[in-house]
Parts: sequence; C-alpha cells; structure tokens
Amino acid sequence: MNSMQLYSARNFPPLADQLSTLASLGYKAVEPFGGLYEDLDALAGGVQANGFSVPSGHFSVDLLENRFDRTLEIVRRLNIGLVVVPYLLPADRPNDADGWRAFAQRLAAMADRVSAEGLRFAWHNHDFEMRALDDGSRPIEHILEASGTIAWEADAAWIVRGGEDPVRWIERYNGRIDALHVKDIAPAGEKTDEDGWADVGTGTMDWPAIWRAAKAAGCDLMVAEHDNPSDFRRFAETSLRAMNGFEGN
Repeated sequence: MNSMQLYSARNFPPLADQLSTLASLGYKAVEPFGGLYEDLDALAGGVQANGFSVPSGHFSVDLLENRFDRTLEIVRRLNIGLVVVPYLLPADRPNDADGWRAFAQRLAAMADRVSAEGLRFAWHNHDFEMRALDDGSRPIEHILEASGTIAWEADAAWIVRGGEDPVRWIERYNGRIDALHVKDIAPAGEKTDEDGWADVGTGTMDWPAIWRAAKAAGCDLMVAEHDNPSDFRRFAETSLRAMNGFEGN
C-alpha cells in the first residue's frame, strides 16, 4: 500500500486541501503526525470524507508514556494499526550504549502496552540511530534487539544520510520492517531550498533496489515523505508516479 506522511504537507495548509489533493492524485492512505491530533475531529472528518485508510501514525514518547488513554483514543478514532515513535530530540538522546539500551527498554515497555491492545509498534529512524557509538554498536541495534515486539519503520534516505546502506540494513532485519519511508536525496549542492531532499525517483537513491529489498523483507506499507518540499502537490504527484513504477519493477 502506498501512503503519504502528512508532515510533508505541513507548510501548505489547510488540512482539508492537503487531503483532497492527495485523494485527487490517487493516494488511498495517509500517515498523520502529532500536531494533527490536536484537532482530531478535523483529521478524522477529512480522512473519512476522502476515503483514506490510516494504517500507521506517528506518536511521541510523551504521548505513549504519559497519555496512553489519549493515544488509544486517537488510534481507535482513525483505525490505526501501527503505532510509530518517530523521533528523539537531541537533548534526550543517550550518548553511549548503556544509555541506548536503557532507552530501548522504555520502548519495549511501550511496545508491550501497545501490543496488549491488539496493535503493532515501531520505531522510525533518522540518521543518528545509524551512527556508531564508542563501542562500535549503533542505536538502531539496541532499539530493535530490545524486544521482538518493536518493529521498524525504516527511513531509507535517513539511513543513507547516516552513512549506511539501506538495502543491507533492511535485509538484516528481514521480517521486522513494518513500514518504509520513501524519500529521496538530491545531488550534492542541489535543492538547497528543500534541505537537499528530492521528489521520490528524481534523486540519488537507488529506489528500485531498495523497494525490492523491502518487499522481500515482508514490508507492504510504503510511505512517501519529503521533509521540506517547495511544492507539495508536485512532490506528491511525482512521488506516487515513481512508487507505482517501483511496484512493477
């Protein structure tokens, strides 16, 4: 299933227009993020009006640990099946393996609680989880090896920005990739107004190979994302065309 992370559209309000644009282009699913839950009625209404499914959603550590009832309210209202923790602020990140193992145990406790509700739980990476710690281990290893209930929403472009090969990591965690963030990286020096990101299929990523690896690893949820597009409709249209092409390669 091809989906869209709505964070990509945050600079192009209102939400109703974002959703109608995606529906007109042929998207069938969306992935919301924390800021949209503040007006849950608007989000749920827009999703229903445009016939979207919401297979996954991003939820903060704070929401999961301290406001779990609110998490469940959002999940049930939108019929989300995969609860994804997307980020850890720099000030909150451990700086050694022991610290990451301790944080991973916190995630494991969240995953157990989510699993008890009949839902799935995953971590979404950026670049910092891929970088080696002083002992040579990597944060992503501590996160995924803390519990079998923690799946991975792998962001292939952030894996590359972390200096790693996404195909190798996807193959390593075969069966644990519940979703894939599909984004692209512009050639060096290009798209500086878009933070160096590119529309899917127009950048430097070997997306056909990554797509095949993800499918072989059991991943069926592909989520387009661009952290800072200058034109949201252009990004959404170009990316869906590319993703549909990958599906047939």
